[in-house]
Amino acid sequence: MWLTVLGSLAVLPWATQGQTPAGGGAVPQANRTDPSVLFRQADSHFRAGRVREAALAFDALAAAAPEDAPHLWQRGIALYYAGRFGDCRTQFESHRTVNPNDVENAAWHFLCVARAESPAAARAALLPVGPDRRSPMREVYGMLEGAVTPAQVLAAGARDEAAAFYAELYVGLYFEALGEAARSRTHMVAAASPQFAVAGGYMHRVAQVHLQMRERR
Repeated sequence: MWLTVLGSLAVLPWATQGQTPAGGGAVPQANRTDPSVLFRQADSHFRAGRVREAALAFDALAAAAPEDAPHLWQRGIALYYAGRFGDCRTQFESHRTVNPNDVENAAWHFLCVARAESPAAARAALLPVGPDRRSPMREVYGMLEGAVTPAQVLAAGARDEAAAFYAELYVGLYFEALGEAARSRTHMVAAASPQFAVAGGYMHRVAQVHLQMRERR
């Protein structure tokens, strides 16, 4: 996802320091405002599928480092899966102030608004983006606008493995926004498959967590 654009949170000094509490457990009292510890705890919770706990840990991180909160796109994803769609929307609107070109940010914002209100409302509120040259991001954005079909996104993703992964991921998420659960699952299963582990990186784990969450219903 934004890993390819921002180099993850390497722009934030605390994002590469400290250690996660064992098992993603409670943060010791002395470390409850340490951004590096909070980030790793939140990330550990999310990767383990504990999305509500992840969202709460990211909340604590945003409170501990408010000047860096707009960078926390991972918080927005955790908020989405925790069902906090209003907060999710706000996080991605904030992230746009530090990463205005990113189509993925607009896509997750679309998801949050669609789940809170409707796909039509999400389309009306679609965040503008700048040039995002990654394939198939132009087609993904067109799909959110209603100008490109999911099939066209998938065709554009046939260029290489990374493009194929992102095409499957965002087509799957788009169908979820439309309320088409069966069609969404088909593409999310594809995105979560082992063949995309390297190409998808962090977002491959997001696809896997997505399936875990939806199968719990």
